[in-house]
Amino acid sequence: VQLQASGGGLVQAGGSLRLSCAASGRTFSNYAMGWFRQAPGKERQFVAAINWGGTYYADSVKGRFTISRDNAKNTMYLQINSLKPEDTAVYYCAADAKHYSDTYYYTNRYAYWGQGTQVTVSS
Repeated sequence: VQLQASGGGLVQAGGSLRLSCAASGRTFSNYAMGWFRQAPGKERQFVAAINWGGTYYADSVKGRFTISRDNAKNTMYLQINSLKPEDTAVYYCAADAKHYSDTYYYTNRYAYWGQGTQVTVSS
């Protein structure tokens, strides 16, 4: 499956963005999906996941981020509200054919990755 992330940009703190991840190549609905982010000089970290077990969020984004998917459009979304400067990072979407209910937050649980979209939050 090929993934294309989009929707990033420069926003002020408190603002909102909606990231999209368009998938092609395989049956999208069969795939577990996730969002990760990587700030400069830091490791890539888990943000949110959606799979057959449900939706999952990192503690740092709970209540502000919402992950969703539209299988008819082969697209996953990440609605980001109440943005903070510490949310600044490159956001990556990821996919895998296996659905994990307990280790979905590991990067090595995802075989396919998009190219990333930059989110910059100004204070």
